[in-house]
Amino acid sequence: MKKWIVLCVSAILLLSACSNNEEATKQANTNEATENNNETTTNELTEETIVKGEEGDAVPMIQQALIDIGYDVEETGVLDSYTVWALTDMQLQLEDIATTGIYDKAMKQVIEEQLDQTTVEPAAKLDRPDSNDHLSLAIDNPYEVLALVNKSNALPEGFEPEDLTVPDVRFPFEEDDPKKQLRKVAADALEELFEASEAEGLNLFAQSGYRSYDRQVAVFAANVEKHGEEHANTYSARPGESEHQTGLVMDVTTDEVGFDLIVEFGETDEGKWLKDNAHEYGFIIRYPEGKEDITKYQYEPWHLRYVGEQAATEIYEKEMTLEEYLEAKQ
Repeated sequence: MKKWIVLCVSAILLLSACSNNEEATKQANTNEATENNNETTTNELTEETIVKGEEGDAVPMIQQALIDIGYDVEETGVLDSYTVWALTDMQLQLEDIATTGIYDKAMKQVIEEQLDQTTVEPAAKLDRPDSNDHLSLAIDNPYEVLALVNKSNALPEGFEPEDLTVPDVRFPFEEDDPKKQLRKVAADALEELFEASEAEGLNLFAQSGYRSYDRQVAVFAANVEKHGEEHANTYSARPGESEHQTGLVMDVTTDEVGFDLIVEFGETDEGKWLKDNAHEYGFIIRYPEGKEDITKYQYEPWHLRYVGEQAATEIYEKEMTLEEYLEAKQ
């Protein structure tokens, strides 16, 4: 009887050991697979710059990496609205990374670090868009540098950028005014642009940058009272429809035109230089001459909008507006 009990106990212990070994093996294989998956993902991530609407073999790798981090995105092969949202949300949560919604070499490094040790919380700073239609021009993500703000696309109510700063450039006034501000990514680029223009002996001055919703209410109302609503709709934006509220716009001028924002600025050396060089620093002349039927605004050679170097270069080379550029991505 005792021998039988001993045999039973031995059998139970043997089965338990086998089971534990099997579980340990499974766990080891799982860990190894996870490590290999992360290693494969990071090794295949590209360093090239990819903006919203672009597609290619590199995009699914980016999307899979974001999924591994915990973001609810889809592997579509297109840098769509969900993917741009995830990139932007990560950028908003981390320091020392520009908030653009663009994938680039810097974001490759960020994603690799997050795969190794995740510190971000998906959707902690930016709500997921309702739609993943990358063709949509609706402003679900106001932090995206390619966000289209115009008479048909208003910013979310109450939007105010979190990363506003004053660029180290010349202003024709000394007051501490909110209109000196830009979002950091645009401020850094503007400083480089001004430095390059000064090297050419030009005298650019920054006149008007960020403008809050409430400030735009006052500006538009003043234009209506002075010139009538039809004139105001052509020469100024309704509240919520002003690019200045994005923090990505700076109106620039020069002493040659008395620091005014007038069409004649385009004929100055500064205006001509901007037309041919602003794209190198990520800016476009947002309301170009001859495109009024598309932009719905008069020609404004002083109105610089930051969109990033890649998009700005394509827009410049193809003589497009931002509307045309985004439509071409469809």
